Amino acid sequence: MEPHFELNEVTKKLPKHLHKFVVKQPYDEYTAQNQAVWRYVMRMNVDYLGKVAHASYIDGLKKTGISVEKIPHMQGMNRILKEIGWAAVSVDGFIPPNAFMEFQAYNVLVIASDMRTIDHIEYTPAPDIIHEAAGHAPIIANPEYAEYLRRFGEIGAKAISSAKDYEMYEAIRLLSILKEDPNSTQKDIDEAQEKVEWLQDNMGELSEMAQIRNLHWWTVEYGLIGTLENPKIYGAGLLSSIGESKWCMKDEVQKVPYTLDAANVSFDITKPQPQLFVTPDFAHLSLVLEQFANKMAIRTGGLKGIEKLIDSKSLGTIELSTGIQVSGVFSNVITDENNKAIYIQTTGPTALANRDKELIGHGTNYHAEGFGSPVGKLKGINIPIENMSPRDLKAYGIYEGEQVTLEFEGGVKVVGEVITGTRDLRGRILLISFKNCTVTYGDTLLFHPDWGVYDMAVGVEVVSAFAGPADVASFGDVGKVSETKTHKIQYSESDKKLYSLYDKVRGMRESGTISEKDIEEIFNEVNTSFKNDWLLPLELLELATLNNFSIKETLRDYLEKMKSNKSYTTLIENGLLLLENYQEV
Repeated sequence: MEPHFELNEVTKKLPKHLHKFVVKQPYDEYTAQNQAVWRYVMRMNVDYLGKVAHASYIDGLKKTGISVEKIPHMQGMNRILKEIGWAAVSVDGFIPPNAFMEFQAYNVLVIASDMRTIDHIEYTPAPDIIHEAAGHAPIIANPEYAEYLRRFGEIGAKAISSAKDYEMYEAIRLLSILKEDPNSTQKDIDEAQEKVEWLQDNMGELSEMAQIRNLHWWTVEYGLIGTLENPKIYGAGLLSSIGESKWCMKDEVQKVPYTLDAANVSFDITKPQPQLFVTPDFAHLSLVLEQFANKMAIRTGGLKGIEKLIDSKSLGTIELSTGIQVSGVFSNVITDENNKAIYIQTTGPTALANRDKELIGHGTNYHAEGFGSPVGKLKGINIPIENMSPRDLKAYGIYEGEQVTLEFEGGVKVVGEVITGTRDLRGRILLISFKNCTVTYGDTLLFHPDWGVYDMAVGVEVVSAFAGPADVASFGDVGKVSETKTHKIQYSESDKKLYSLYDKVRGMRESGTISEKDIEEIFNEVNTSFKNDWLLPLELLELATLNNFSIKETLRDYLEKMKSNKSYTTLIENGLLLLENYQEV
């Protein structure tokens, strides 16, 4: 089946299960006012961030093909991004964290396709194309940061979530959608806000995914770089917010050295941040990431790793010391008196793999009802099964056609006739299959002969546990797209009339055909019908000033009066100041 989006050298490497999150960029749905908002924000950003952002920012805008004048087309960005080994795809708002991380691991930026409204011009609670394209993309032109981002995605995609994490993701997604939609009722917003706040207060112990999302937030989204006294901005959330990029530099915002402690500092996505973390350089980000990864179940395994997977109630994988990997939804673990895992169980479709490749004949169709296996050494035998030579196996009766009783140190007993064994390329035995097999733990029956062939994974201990399948091909369509869709804003006839005026102004600017009469006519219509719109008069003033039309004084007086409305004061002042700076240049 052909993908529904354009493939290039980078995106063609994406696994199929990620394709469902990609949407067509709704470029034709961007209004002329949307384009004006983009231009206003980007001009402010380039003017201000040139002074306070990391040196990679301005250069990165050019390298990634992002124009100040208009919202970028994804195809255009991709033609340029591929030169630095990256790509971008359009998605609908927030996507699940594991999927987001996995895209990043494949050097693909996910770009929320919606555009913030003029009411949220300084800061938007929802991901939008300003945040993603103008925030994330420019900094990845820095090779060291780009590798950090890729590695973060690779590690983050394996982070284990709790069952509450997905609930929180859905709650935040809904809240951000409602806040960005001007047609939402305050009642709906308040209810969604209450849900998010309740979940924030009742998350319990932070999962790996919650912790790594914290690290992502305090670096990729809201990171500062340099010294505590003179930090520069590199986080996309700050680079894309003309409000927060100025706020964050004030003394009221506490600056803290970036360490592993940031993993336990949670955030509220709907509010400006009260403190920010400062990294001395991009290399330090990778150091902290590795420190965190060393604490993750993917590297520590053990009982705690299995328990994290059980708590997640989601598809995950454990790897035993032999290298055999079991992927499924883990439902139970039996432990001994030393709190070591001695038996693991999954429920429902399960697949076995080695080195992230499914073992032939051991996919989800074969293990459709789940999988269970003892873990550990045999009682009274010093050599673990995994280290036994063919001669050892024969000596202990673990041999094709032999009836054998295997009693493990933890108390699990396997009794049956050996059919065969499965080995890896190095000759290490991964799996032993039995017929007429009974598996027990004390009085608990774990497998009955009537259930068919018993496949026993071989391994002394669980060395790794992580989210998702070992082999992505084993489970087909992994992950799900949220049923809560971004609202398509319904525009009134009055809105459409206003946007047509924005379109006229844009056409005048782009064509260079500008007359004072046209400016006066548009201004009169704004003054009559759209008294709350401040951005269009500002654009008209820009054209009048650049052409030295006499109407510029009328427009400036009009905007000065509009400044009395506190909602617009700073926005208008910044626009006027920018115009003065352009004139001086």
